[in-house]
Amino acid sequence: MAQLRQEADPREAGLDPTALQRMDRHFAREVDEGRLPGFLVSLARGGRVAHLTTYGLRDRAAGLPVATDTLWRLYSMTKPVTSVAVLLLVEEGRLSLDDPVARYLPAFADPKVYVGGSGRDLRTRPSAGPILVRHLLTHTAGLTFGFYHCHPVDALYREAGLESTSRPGAGLAETVDLYASLPLQFDPGTQWNYSVASNVLGRLVEVVSGRPLDVFFAERIFRPLGMTDAGFHITDEQAPRLAELYGEREDGRIAPVPGLPLRDGRPRFLSGSGGMVASAHDVHRFMELLRRRGEVDGTRLLAPGTVDLMTANQLPGGADLRSFGSRPAHDVAAKAGLGFGLGVSVVTDPGRTPAPAGPGTYGWSGVATTTFFVDPGRDLTVQFMTQVRPRGSHAVYPDLKRFVHEAVTGS
Repeated sequence: MAQLRQEADPREAGLDPTALQRMDRHFAREVDEGRLPGFLVSLARGGRVAHLTTYGLRDRAAGLPVATDTLWRLYSMTKPVTSVAVLLLVEEGRLSLDDPVARYLPAFADPKVYVGGSGRDLRTRPSAGPILVRHLLTHTAGLTFGFYHCHPVDALYREAGLESTSRPGAGLAETVDLYASLPLQFDPGTQWNYSVASNVLGRLVEVVSGRPLDVFFAERIFRPLGMTDAGFHITDEQAPRLAELYGEREDGRIAPVPGLPLRDGRPRFLSGSGGMVASAHDVHRFMELLRRRGEVDGTRLLAPGTVDLMTANQLPGGADLRSFGSRPAHDVAAKAGLGFGLGVSVVTDPGRTPAPAGPGTYGWSGVATTTFFVDPGRDLTVQFMTQVRPRGSHAVYPDLKRFVHEAVTGS
């Protein structure tokens, strides 16, 4: 077990201690007023942690505090890790970004696009082209989530037992074949829709590498980077450090809710979309891989150019998520000025983003209100960890970016 530790004085790292204190007080009020159970926040410049705060409880009923070694459900922060796994195989020449997915997963050989109707009256047409690996990485494949309520295909996912990302009791291979049996929302490459695509990528990793997804992650990513607590389940020894998961009630306060069944041994469904658990130290090491463009402490996983590709906007014509998104405008309004790379969002126009961010800043978040981002222009990495599933959009993310923006005073 390794723990995150503060390594530098904030002033020496070009951070304003007064602004950092304002940030800590703000999130402490969220805890004190019952909207968060507790939190961890860290900022690093040049890879050295210059601000690290824990506050509140990881388990309110047991009275256990948040600590630097607390374990967090990452949910969708798993997706960038899955992207790195795919890019490792791309660099080895075992697949290409422009390979048809059906070359490895035959169930995707003849994708159909939804036209109208339902049940026996369902109407589809052949897709204008195949789903490519890059379409999965950029969420432009035409796939969706069953818990959306924006498109008839979302309802088809729910009817197939995919209200969550998998049918209860199903494994990854079976689940991905089920995705392939359902129509696409649109022709691949023509729109952006956040989706189950990273689960398909996880299965792709398994087929191409010949290794289960959790084994591939452990051997090729976690161990080389020293991500000592990261995985898809926890041991009895780790269990006391796992944070409880909470959900937001109608009154804005929180109560415990079921989370990933991490204590039940190796899961049958290994989700490359949202199955990971990790510590703040693990997340810091992963951010360092990206910030250092593929190398950490003498261990190189990816070439610099590969990380540059991953963290650059890949949407056609330099589009942003607001203009290229398939969901209603009100739902993507917060995406102005943000493009999408190979598994991470990317700031393309800081003047249009809803919260301050440097150009080229990239990262991603999870449904339990966890987030990370890397600002290459300011050599800055940031993470925020808590465990709350909000009812809607949580103010934590824009607030965090505003406070970080105010805290950075030097290079």
